[in-house]
Amino acid sequence: MSVPARTEVLVVGGGPVGLAAALHARRAGREVVVVDRRAGVIDKACGEGLLPGALAAVLDLGVDPPGHRLAGISYRDATRHADHPFAAGPGRGVRRTALHTALRERALAEGVLIEQATLRGLSQDDRGVDVALDTSPRAAHRLGQDAGGTRTHVRASWVLGCDGLHSTVRRLTGLDAPAHGRARFGLRTHYRTTPWSDLVEVHWAPHAEAYVTPVAPDVVGVAVLARRGDASPARADGDGARAGLDAFAELADRLRDAPAVGQVRGAGPLRQRARRRTAGRVRLVGDASGYVDALTGEGVRVGLAQADAAVRHLDDAGAYERAWSRATRDYRVLTTGLLAWAGSPARGAIVPAASVAPWLYGAVVERLAR
Repeated sequence: MSVPARTEVLVVGGGPVGLAAALHARRAGREVVVVDRRAGVIDKACGEGLLPGALAAVLDLGVDPPGHRLAGISYRDATRHADHPFAAGPGRGVRRTALHTALRERALAEGVLIEQATLRGLSQDDRGVDVALDTSPRAAHRLGQDAGGTRTHVRASWVLGCDGLHSTVRRLTGLDAPAHGRARFGLRTHYRTTPWSDLVEVHWAPHAEAYVTPVAPDVVGVAVLARRGDASPARADGDGARAGLDAFAELADRLRDAPAVGQVRGAGPLRQRARRRTAGRVRLVGDASGYVDALTGEGVRVGLAQADAAVRHLDDAGAYERAWSRATRDYRVLTTGLLAWAGSPARGAIVPAASVAPWLYGAVVERLAR
């Protein structure tokens, strides 16, 4: 198949948020085309924990990806831990590829056209957006280059930029804003081992966090987050990922004999900012619209809420900006606060505080899990 010359809604970015936006648009009666520079099912660095609110949103889209039941969250350091079960029901640990596969199959079944293409340029007027795409299979390897490739021009009534942290849509529409603070990065690795808990474990070390999520009966995912030059692994390979566990004695001991599964995936810098979420007939959705940090594990829930809001308010940029603010407020406030605490001299008090004030910790967890 090929990208059509015209469509109502062009979604740039075929990850979970882009596919969710495409499904909402189809169910609103719109013609929808999704383009992504990568073909097929896409794996990316991700904590892979669907908290109860995110799981409910995924199920509402008509997909039920396989995974491992999550009963709550456990914050842990070298000497103590604080556990809190989800009051709203269980979440689910789901491989990123499993979630993507389920959403992709549902989108195709509902008439969404999904094509491989790389965004090269866009311009717009009051009636639509003209988008230049490179449809060459090797376009993904020539980002930023003008030579070569097969150019296709699409006229869309609306463009939804769902193309992640380093959004090309955000850059081409002039919505990029400089990020402040020291950059944080993450690496995710899967290990072949039987999960030892049905809790998402958040292990705290002096300069890094490790997030452990059971995603299958015999696989756990481990995401290590840190500032560049602190405890984050320097190499995206099995040895580099395992080296990142040195700061977490309990976790390193558990995984000492567990083989790594598949490729290590990295992401960052995590903090990204946008001047606005709208520019004419373009909407930024998900990580492309701005991102604070993966500290609270809310990326999927917040992104899915934005996808719904963007489609509901295609005709009203102001309404989408307000809906975006409502959908992301808790995430932005809580994550910014926790990130400031984690980057301060009081970082070492986070787990002890959760242990002695479980009511406060529980309130934060429930706020995140909604």
